[in-house]
Amino acid sequence: MKYKVNDQELNASMFITFVNRVWPGDYDVDKTQAALSRTLNITAYDEKELVGCLRILSDGYYFGTITELLVLPKYQKQGIGSRLLTLAKDNTPTMLYFGAHPGAEGFYEKNGCQKSLQSYLIDKED
Repeated sequence: MKYKVNDQELNASMFITFVNRVWPGDYDVDKTQAALSRTLNITAYDEKELVGCLRILSDGYYFGTITELLVLPKYQKQGIGSRLLTLAKDNTPTMLYFGAHPGAEGFYEKNGCQKSLQSYLIDKED
């Protein structure tokens, strides 16, 4: 497995193909590229296949958040998510706040994350 911090080769087309295998959706290429340009992208590759990605959005001083941590289903439970999380902790200048899907709490606690504030959502209407 090869890991890259601040993966400059990650592009919208590659990311959308990957994300659709985890969270199927109708993703816009231009908006996805803009989003990728605003985050620190930490990736995991098996040969040339993108199999894991963690993205950090940060102001560089006060606040940072993990926007998502995704690993392809067939690669889960192999330590890839844990390694991506360790690389995130080692390569961000701020504390990281993030939400977790119900059922994923054990993974984060096993990796040294502390339960913190309750998360809330303000949905953006189209």
